[in-house]
Amino acid sequence: MMNDREVIGICGVGRMGSAMAARLAGQSFKLVLWSRSGVTDAFASDNGAEIAFSPAALAFKADIIITSLINDSAVETVLDQLVETSLPGKLVVEMSTVSPKTLKNYSERIKAKGGSAIDAPISGGPEFVMDGKAGVYIGGADVDYKRFRPIAEALSDRIHHTGSLGTGAAAKVVNNMMLCGYWEVLKEALLTGKQAGLSVETMLDVLLTSPGGSPALKTRAPRILGEDTSVGFPVKGALKDAKLFASVADSFGIETPAIDAAVKSYSACLDAGHGNEDLSAMVRTALASEDH
Repeated sequence: MMNDREVIGICGVGRMGSAMAARLAGQSFKLVLWSRSGVTDAFASDNGAEIAFSPAALAFKADIIITSLINDSAVETVLDQLVETSLPGKLVVEMSTVSPKTLKNYSERIKAKGGSAIDAPISGGPEFVMDGKAGVYIGGADVDYKRFRPIAEALSDRIHHTGSLGTGAAAKVVNNMMLCGYWEVLKEALLTGKQAGLSVETMLDVLLTSPGGSPALKTRAPRILGEDTSVGFPVKGALKDAKLFASVADSFGIETPAIDAAVKSYSACLDAGHGNEDLSAMVRTALASEDH
């Protein structure tokens, strides 16, 4: 059962953070929100949330402190502020897509301030969060995992306790490296098929009824065809993540030709002015460029 005394603080109310806030508010969690760009009174009111004007102020009012931010640098900026304040009995939960080393580098300082930490990156776009069907990969001690589980259950029907601190972020990297490679191979396959005389519609119809038709493709096929302009996750975010995956693998001496190719594809898509479109725009624009 949910512990009604636990107040949830969310640092970062971008696309994912705001979806988490709305979902948790709908599950009757009490919220405190902070964002670098500010939290609107309307959003706070809609979700019964209090606004904090700094991460430290949020930490004072919240029992569980979630970070949901764009990259390692943004997470480090917030963690730098958190470890300068007192964290008695507080649980810091890092839910961004960042390096497995990022939170580990702060864990001792968080402990020294009286708190504890877990990494729990979330998988799936805002629509999955709102439906409570996102994936959550949790790295940390059993006691902290159990404390966070009620919140995770409100967001996810795919909760994995992956091991010690840092393994949650590692699991997210593994999961998203697979997806990153999938989109690159799909681009190469569709370009080849198009040159061989197949229409994009025919190829997608074949793939969607074959073992090669992943749930991710089923969701994004209308976007590849240009029938749906909604954005699940933008090209610029996919490029940022692909570079992160490559750097994590490189730190272990692992070569990543598929991810390197994806970085080039997403960079080209970004340079062509499609950075704010859905990540599937990488495939669509590559196909379109063949027509010119």
